[in-house]
Amino acid sequence: MQILIDECLPKKLKRELADHTVFMVQEKGWSGMKNGELLRVAENEFDVWVTVDQNIEYQQNLSRFKIAVIVLVAPNNRLETLLPMILKLRKVLLSIRPQQVIYIES
Repeated sequence: MQILIDECLPKKLKRELADHTVFMVQEKGWSGMKNGELLRVAENEFDVWVTVDQNIEYQQNLSRFKIAVIVLVAPNNRLETLLPMILKLRKVLLSIRPQQVIYIES
């Protein structure tokens, strides 16, 4: 699975998903893009976008994009806060389908 991790998430999150092909937004040169533009370019290369932006469904019409979205619901974006969600994240990645939006809480 091809996974794109949002720029607001820690880079070390990549190593927790080592059994997939994972890139950070920054590695693709897409830093600073608005979410709509990011989703438009990412959908051609990635299966899933992982973010902590809990308002994404209200900001974008996600049904327009082929890419699936996973939102990590956490009080902050520090790695130690997100690590308890990794098992759920890995499980969701096994079954997520294009255009799905899934929220993962700790």
